[in-house]
Amino acid sequence: MSASRFEPVRLEHASRLINHGPTVLVTSAHGGRRNVMAAAWSMPVEFTPPRVAVVIDKTTFTRELARASGGFGLCLPGLALADLTYSVGQHSGRGGDKFERYGIQAVQGPVLGMPLIEQGCAAWLECRLIPERHTEDAYDTCFAEVVAAAADPRIFANGHWLFDEDNTELQTIHHLGAGLFVRSAGAVQARAL
Repeated sequence: MSASRFEPVRLEHASRLINHGPTVLVTSAHGGRRNVMAAAWSMPVEFTPPRVAVVIDKTTFTRELARASGGFGLCLPGLALADLTYSVGQHSGRGGDKFERYGIQAVQGPVLGMPLIEQGCAAWLECRLIPERHTEDAYDTCFAEVVAAAADPRIFANGHWLFDEDNTELQTIHHLGAGLFVRSAGAVQARAL
């Protein structure tokens, strides 16, 4: 794993990383195995401490590894990773390491040691799974506490997104279905009426 180039994001700002609903890459690892998958549904659910929800099908290899390790990563791919994001969502990791298959480099999470993706991503959140025994086997939604977060300062700094023409390749993406994505762009500053 390579060294991190991202800057830490204060945990009170962690929910801002996913409150606009970007597609995320969910990473997990346990017992010498690791995986990455795409997820279109994630959102903040609490601010202090920061907690998130993400839909990870209960039958996936990612969910199996997250349960076993007690954690996972949420990485926010930029526009440059649209093809990779679509591809890792098409195949199970049970048959082989998708990091190796697609040449994905990872850094090690500072708290839980989760594999986190920085190259081509805008940000990441390292998350500790919150066990929900009554829903664990019935629902695909997972809840977790964010224990660390970091972002590329070219697109997220001082707790705010910076979408402009100079960082198009890092702008987060949103999956519309069947491999069609749109990117976050065209920010407008509202004024109180």
